[in-house]
Amino acid sequence: MYKRILVTGGAGFIGSSFIRYGLQKIASCEKIVNLDLLTYAANLDNLTEVASDPRYHFVHGDIRDERLVAELLEEHAIDAIVHFAAETHVDRSISGPRAFYETNVGGTVALLEVVRRFPKVHFHHISTDEVYGSLGHAGQFSETSPYRPNSPYAASKAASDHFVRAYAHTYGLSTTLSHCTNNYGPCQHVEKFIPQMITGALLKRALPLYGTGENVRDWIFVEDHSEAVWMILEKAKPGAVYDIGGGCEMRNIDLLHTLLREMGCSSDLITLVPDRPGHDLRYAIDTRKIRQELGWVPRHDFTAGLQKTIAWYTDHARK
Repeated sequence: MYKRILVTGGAGFIGSSFIRYGLQKIASCEKIVNLDLLTYAANLDNLTEVASDPRYHFVHGDIRDERLVAELLEEHAIDAIVHFAAETHVDRSISGPRAFYETNVGGTVALLEVVRRFPKVHFHHISTDEVYGSLGHAGQFSETSPYRPNSPYAASKAASDHFVRAYAHTYGLSTTLSHCTNNYGPCQHVEKFIPQMITGALLKRALPLYGTGENVRDWIFVEDHSEAVWMILEKAKPGAVYDIGGGCEMRNIDLLHTLLREMGCSSDLITLVPDRPGHDLRYAIDTRKIRQELGWVPRHDFTAGLQKTIAWYTDHARK
């Protein structure tokens, strides 16, 4: 088990969940250093409840600053990097793909270059099921599925995955990699689907839904994802790849109706809008490998997780 972790992008939605989980639930965790550039999607308020923990240390900086990363590895005796930092919003990647290349590919390569100088440091890379492309109405992706990214975001993550594998193979680095389905939960940026719909419903605004809402996603509560990554750090062998999913496939239109019922809001708020370019129809993940090898299972069912999420956004809307 790695005890001294450098987390990239730890002020973001999933990264902050991972940090909170580690400091609150992993007894062997000695140190977490959070390196974050604090771009638009980051929020240090996500970490308020652990900010005073003596094991936690925040550094404002860029993952592409190789000198800074090397200094942090030495100063804090880091034994593993968990790499969350990324541009992640598909719509933004369509309108401005270059930033996704620079951060997701260039940032990952910069980190790997530092790890080449510190080969005892393990590198875990957080990726997405979107690298596999789009499924029809049947079947599931697995760790051996071919890569067929369809958006600039997915392409940038696929490229970074390939660099992780290539560096591990060429330079003998210790790496692991995980692909996860759509996360939801407290603290997510409002540009993402579920928080956008919750906040819009709270304000009684029109809720824009791409196409006819037939696109299917597998949803996982963010804390379940965090637990899975900690289990990978604890139990996985170097070179392992795991797919992580919540086992909760839903059409976007069905999810939105469920959300509105939970909030007591009218479905009249739903407004169909033209579909985005290249919109993947369906993602679904086969999680048998991580369940069988590591014993991980998601703990939150969708209804309970959605209720927690709605409550959080409702509470924060009042503040």
